[in-house]
Amino acid sequence: MLFQIKKISFALVWLSLLFVACNKTDNNPTPVNELEGLKQAAVITNSTHTITLYTATGTFQTGYNAIYFQVKKADGSLVKNATATWTPMMHMMSKSHSCPASAITMKPQATATYGGHIIFQMPSNSTEYWELSLSYTIDGVSYTATSQITVAASSHQVVTSFKGSDSVRYILALVAPTQPKVAINDISAALYKMETMTRFVPVDKYTIMIDPRMPDMGNHSSPGNEHLVQGADKLYHGKLGLTMTGYWKINLQLLDTAAHTLKGEPVSDANPASSIYFELEF
Repeated sequence: MLFQIKKISFALVWLSLLFVACNKTDNNPTPVNELEGLKQAAVITNSTHTITLYTATGTFQTGYNAIYFQVKKADGSLVKNATATWTPMMHMMSKSHSCPASAITMKPQATATYGGHIIFQMPSNSTEYWELSLSYTIDGVSYTATSQITVAASSHQVVTSFKGSDSVRYILALVAPTQPKVAINDISAALYKMETMTRFVPVDKYTIMIDPRMPDMGNHSSPGNEHLVQGADKLYHGKLGLTMTGYWKINLQLLDTAAHTLKGEPVSDANPASSIYFELEF
């Protein structure tokens, strides 16, 4: 009988400690680092706010850029209820144009970090530059902030702009892999069409055919490839087989909803590469 009482008492103590521990955990959740894995790329200011932009590398490059930002008030507090849009503009010697840019949404699991993507088709230089404007609303009040930004040239071709056989200009950008491996890699890409010099819209339900080749190794291909089709996130997804390290040219063909080829050519002995392609080297 005494043994049973001790056993019950021990169980009650254990349950009490567990209850206290659970309450402590619930009341003091581990804060989420909303900027984990990101580096500061630029700062845009106006008379009211400081907007800090972040990317994985701390730079903007030609091609697909996942960009995040936070808005701070003069007292240093973060704005958690902004709605925003952005407009990138390339100012050239004779003309200006924009580029594909997504809607801005709250970063997953964040409360004060906003983001989306921008696809820069060309880099900045000494006479031509990119300018990024943010228009945002907080508590019904509208603000704007604009600044020149630097866009560097990517080391390999990860974006291509071309006119299809339908006379439409397309912008096709590699999204992933960013760290390719000798394996079957997930590959994704973003596809937009240009309606005007300042308006670009995502293209739906096309097919992006891929044929990876190693030009320095007899132009051999690889097994396990799957052409890219559009997913629920509006990006195009497929599989990319890479059998060894080195330089790869990912030859592309763009097909419309009726399977008509709009741009790109199949690789053969007579034609070693398509006119549109991505490059990877690892």
